[in-house]
Amino acid sequence: MIELRVSCSLGAARVEADIRTLGPGLALVGPSGGGKTTLLNMVAGLVVPEAGRIAIGDAVLFDSARATNLPPRERRIGYVFQDARLFPHYSVRGNLLYGAGGAGPALTGFDELVDWLGIRPLLDRKPAKLSGGEKQRVAIGRALLSRPRALLLDEPLSSLDEARREDLLKLIADLRSRVSIPLILVSHRREDVERLALEVAQIEPGRKTVL
Repeated sequence: MIELRVSCSLGAARVEADIRTLGPGLALVGPSGGGKTTLLNMVAGLVVPEAGRIAIGDAVLFDSARATNLPPRERRIGYVFQDARLFPHYSVRGNLLYGAGGAGPALTGFDELVDWLGIRPLLDRKPAKLSGGEKQRVAIGRALLSRPRALLLDEPLSSLDEARREDLLKLIADLRSRVSIPLILVSHRREDVERLALEVAQIEPGRKTVL
């Protein structure tokens, strides 16, 4: 279950949503500037809503009525950013192991994950030696090893060419059948979302999103 009932003003922009879904995956689609990434950041605890409630399953991450606001480190949210954000001074192995062994149940073992992602030959490389698609695979692996209760994907395909985009689309589709945690994907391409068969919330600037 994903519950995202929030309101927040950032400068002149206002983001409001009333989203509740029992499905395993949610996609936030719409034009740039609509608030898609802001909503992800609220789930992760990087942006604090003015009011509302955020819950993943039985875990309440934010509830203004009860003065609940878990810090990001306690939310157990895996976050894959558009630009991967790997640590440049760590090898692929070091990036994967950073933050591993969190408080939640393990979703997969290290070796199993490495083989599924197809990155075993890359373990000793630094991020500067990776392609865009390889970096995103490592970023997904790092997020899963942190034992998250939910996985956020912010435009993970946007900087890839068509061949690498297709490879990563297949991987994300396979991911949904491998792990039982909710997934929230931000994309500006509805065709990608339709292939992943996620519930879709259309985000428009200045409008309240209801699902």
